[in-house]
Amino acid sequence: MDLTRRRLLGSAGAGTAALGLFAAGFSNGTAWAGPRFPDDPFRLGVASGDPHPDGVVLWTRLAPDPLAVDGRGGMPERRVPVQWQVASDERFRHVVRRGTSHAVPELGHSVHVEVHGLAPGRVYYYRFRVAGEFSPTGRTRTAPSPRGDGRGARVSFAFASCQCWYEGFYTAYRHMADEDLDFVVHLGDYQYEYGVGATAGVRGMELDASFLRETLTLPEYRNRLALTKLDADLQAAHQAFPWVLTWDDHEVENNWAGDIAAVDSDGFPDADPASFRARKAAAFQAYYEHLPLRLPQRPEGPRARMYRRLPFGRVLDLHVLDSRSYRDDQACGDGTKPGCDTERRDPARTMLGAEQERWLLDGAARSGATWNVLANQTLIAQVDQNPDPEVLSSGLDMWDGYTAARDRLLTGLHRRGAPNPVVLTGDIHRSVVADLKLDFDDERSPVVATEFAGTSISSGRDGAAMDQVGRNWLTEGVNPHLKWHNAQRGYTVVRATRRELRADYRVVPYVTTPGAPVETAARFIVEPGRPGAQFA
Repeated sequence: MDLTRRRLLGSAGAGTAALGLFAAGFSNGTAWAGPRFPDDPFRLGVASGDPHPDGVVLWTRLAPDPLAVDGRGGMPERRVPVQWQVASDERFRHVVRRGTSHAVPELGHSVHVEVHGLAPGRVYYYRFRVAGEFSPTGRTRTAPSPRGDGRGARVSFAFASCQCWYEGFYTAYRHMADEDLDFVVHLGDYQYEYGVGATAGVRGMELDASFLRETLTLPEYRNRLALTKLDADLQAAHQAFPWVLTWDDHEVENNWAGDIAAVDSDGFPDADPASFRARKAAAFQAYYEHLPLRLPQRPEGPRARMYRRLPFGRVLDLHVLDSRSYRDDQACGDGTKPGCDTERRDPARTMLGAEQERWLLDGAARSGATWNVLANQTLIAQVDQNPDPEVLSSGLDMWDGYTAARDRLLTGLHRRGAPNPVVLTGDIHRSVVADLKLDFDDERSPVVATEFAGTSISSGRDGAAMDQVGRNWLTEGVNPHLKWHNAQRGYTVVRATRRELRADYRVVPYVTTPGAPVETAARFIVEPGRPGAQFA
C-alpha cells in the first residue's frame, strides 16, 4: 500500500467509525459547559434547506478557525449546546419556534435542525446562539401548501452549479441574493477536489501546504468545503433563501461512477474499490457537515440517499436526482470520443440505478402538479461534439454514454403521461437550451421534455457568449434540437405558474476579478402541454 492510500484509509476510516458511533447515539466528546472561542464561531455563516410546507432544515457549523489543518475548525473534542430561534420578523420580536441542538465533534461541530410546525408559503427568519454570541440572521421560506393554490400561484427559484473557488469570484451569488426567489437549487460541483496551488489562483490567497494536493481525507475535504464557504457572496445567497442541493462528481473526484474511481493516464481506475469507498465516505461526511441537508441524507460511510422529491404546491414537483452513486462505469474509458456505439448503447447500462429510475418515473407519473422538474447533473440531450456530419463524437460521462438509460427515461415519462417534464442540468460550464426527443436522429420524433442546462458560477474562469465548443455544437444540421448556447458564467432564474414556466439566463462578463455586473442573456418560456422552449 502506498503512502497516499495509507493517508486516505487511516483518516477516512476513523471518520467513518466516528460517524457510526454518533448514528448509534454516542459521542466521544464530553459536554463543554462554558465554551470560549478565540474568534467568531459562525465564520462559515448559516443556511437553510429542503423546504417543506410545514418547515425547513437549518444549518451552521461552529468553526472559529475554519482552515485548521486537523479539519476540526478550531474546536475541541467536546459537545457544544447551540440555541436556535425561528421568528416571523427580522427583529425576532415574534419567535415561533426555538430549541437547543448539540454540535458534536463526530460531525465537525455542524448543526442540522429540522424545524416543524411552520405555516406554508411563509417567510421566516432564523439565527443561532452559542456562548452569548449570535450568528448572522438567515431568511428562509416554507413550501406552499399542496392544496388551495389558484391559477395565479407562482414558484420562483434559481439554479446553479460548478463553483471552483480558485478559478473565479462568486459574484453571481451576490446578484442572486438580490433576486426575488423562493429557493435555490444547486446541481453539483459545490467544491473542487484538485490541488489549488501555493497561491490560490485568481484569489491570490496564500494557503497551507495541505491545499496543494488533491483532497483525499476527511480533514482535507472539510477544509476544502470550509474554504468554499468562507466566500461572502456565497454566504449571502445561503442567508437569503433555502437551498436544495445534490452532488455531482467534484464533491468526491472528477468523473467517479458508483464505487469506481476515475481513470488514470494509463486508462485504469486510480484507486482500488476499498480505497475509493473510504475516500467517498470522507467526502460524503464533509459534504453533509457543511450543507443544510435533512437526516435522510446523512451518509452511512460511502452510501447516502441523495435523491428525493419536494412538492411546491400544485405548481411543480421537484425531483432531485443522484446520477453518480448508482451509474455504471463510463464507456470506453471515459472522455469525449467517436465510436464506442456498441458499449454506450448497451441496454443493461444504467445512469440512475434501477431503484432510482423506478422511483422517478412512478413519482412523475403520479404527480398532480403542473410541472415535473428534474434536478439533474449531466446533459441529457444528445450532443454530437464534432461538426463533421460524418463523425459522431460523444461525451461519455453525460447521458450520451448511457443511451439506453436515456431512452428508458424519456420514453417512460412520455408513455406514463408525466405532466410537463422540465430538466435542469449543470456540469458543462455553459448554458444550453434543448428539446428532448424520443429519437434525436429522427426530425419527426416528438419532443417530450425541455432541458435547461445552466452554466457555472466560476468554473472555467471568464467565459464568452460563444466559443469554439459552442460553434461546433450549433453547426447547422449537427444538433438541430439545441436552441441556444452561451459560455459565460452565471445562474438561471425560473418562474413557474400553472400557465407557463419561464427561464431567464443571468450572466456576468467576468469572474477573474470581483464586482462584475449582471445581465439577462436570454429568456425562454414553456407552456403546459407544449414541450420545448420558445424564446420569450
